Amino acid sequence: MQYRTALPGARKRAWALGLASALVAALAVSAPGLRGGVASASSHREAPLIAADPQHDNTDLYAFVSPDKPDTVTFVANWIPFEEPNGGPNFYPFAAGSHYDISIDNRGRGMPDITYRWTFSNQDNRGTGTFLNNNGPVTSLGDPHLLFKQTYTLQEIQGDQTTTLVSNGIAAPSDVGPASMPDYASLRSQAVSTFEGGQARTLAGQAADPFFLDLRVFDLLYGANLKETGHNTLAGFNVNTIVLQVPTSDVVLNGDRGRNPVIGIWSTTSKRTLKLTPGKATPTGDFVQVSRLGSPLINEVIVPAALKDAFNALPPSQDHTLAALVDRVRNPEVPKLVQSIYGIPAPAAPRNDLAEIFLTGICKTCGPIAADLNSQKMNQDVDAASFVPAEELRLNTSIAPTANPNRLGVLGGDAAGYPNGRRLNDDVVDIEVQALEGAGVGQLVIALAGGDGVDVPANPIASSFPYVALPNTGPVNEAATAAAAQGSGGQSPALGPTLGGLGSALAGLEHLLSPSAAPASHAATPSPGPVPSSPAAGHSSQGFLGGLLNLLGL
Repeated sequence: MQYRTALPGARKRAWALGLASALVAALAVSAPGLRGGVASASSHREAPLIAADPQHDNTDLYAFVSPDKPDTVTFVANWIPFEEPNGGPNFYPFAAGSHYDISIDNRGRGMPDITYRWTFSNQDNRGTGTFLNNNGPVTSLGDPHLLFKQTYTLQEIQGDQTTTLVSNGIAAPSDVGPASMPDYASLRSQAVSTFEGGQARTLAGQAADPFFLDLRVFDLLYGANLKETGHNTLAGFNVNTIVLQVPTSDVVLNGDRGRNPVIGIWSTTSKRTLKLTPGKATPTGDFVQVSRLGSPLINEVIVPAALKDAFNALPPSQDHTLAALVDRVRNPEVPKLVQSIYGIPAPAAPRNDLAEIFLTGICKTCGPIAADLNSQKMNQDVDAASFVPAEELRLNTSIAPTANPNRLGVLGGDAAGYPNGRRLNDDVVDIEVQALEGAGVGQLVIALAGGDGVDVPANPIASSFPYVALPNTGPVNEAATAAAAQGSGGQSPALGPTLGGLGSALAGLEHLLSPSAAPASHAATPSPGPVPSSPAAGHSSQGFLGGLLNLLGL
């Protein structure tokens, strides 16, 4: 195991808090840029064109085995970044007529084997009589006081076959405030639509933004003095969310989780060209994909500025054909910046470990990380000749939910978390910082253990569907003040102690993740606890596993 430290003396802590966050953005970028089975960071305003079109802007994508229904998989896709709760009078509807898609690739071809599509329509009864969304308290989705609402159709597309799963579903409206919507939780519950005999369900509406990080990395790496950290930039903001929960057998290859547990996921938005006339915009022409998200921060940090808009329009199947993108994954910019500014040596290029994490998923035949975790190459019915590297969020559905999730995911001994899918509480920023600096091949930077100083979402995540928190209703400046007073949820533990339970987890990791092994039990299992040191263990493992064991002194 190789340890790398940062600046000497007093500057080390500043580096840990500041640059870790900076790398967060880069890591999230790097990790997502590769087609890892991880859900990464966020994608708020990542490219020039989509920054001017927030209704179509994907912000985050999550995918996880449902903790309360472990025979199902839950997808959470968010749009419209930085929704100020009081931003009326039109608030934040989905774009009527556009396509909001969540696509599943279970064959590793970078193409959708299954696409779930939501298409929204407006019901606007405001007319010339009012500027308000509601003219009295709204107590139900059918309340006549609710003057503006949206309905949607949910379709499932497989090849040439399209099936309507939900028709005339009702989206939960934007939360106007406690006077207008005194029981928003009830309105949101009414907006849940079920199908497949109640085995599947979906919700479209507004939620508190679950992503958490300090975005001041863009101010010259936290103000050029590494003191601008520990503030959750997204606290108080809302997003529009689509939550989908379906039986695992619906999305895995041939319906067989035992043989084919790994899926790749990405979300997209497509719109039609608009013909503009005074006071009116009329859709015309074909649908064009304008936003795309798999792993987070890929477009922000990995993709160079000249290709950002083009990346949003690409299908994952084309990622491996763009040399400029692949080169940025194998030779990322962030570690070089860290080296030049802070003297921490950048891992040598080409970064085949990052290519495995982000483009192929982690498997023994994929690259230098000697473990089978989340590559579609692990699916026994996949045609290896058709597999292509692609940027997707990958999830191994055979790994059971964890009773006590560790925010550091696999790095913290919790194989049910990032980079195996992405849960709402996974601290992808801190994880990806270490990944960019070489954690995949056993190089961890202890000085970065503090990350960006933001460890938990601003709003608690629920343990059951739809998991996302209710929308914020107070102005963001008040919410930000309150969040700053509360802090980020406690001091970040040192990296070594946090990884204390990983030794026992790794002992059975190869068997657990092997596609030929019996599927893991789908009852929730507790996180592994600390294990005694074993001097011999560290000498029997290599790369990722060996590095982590050495870190623990095993």
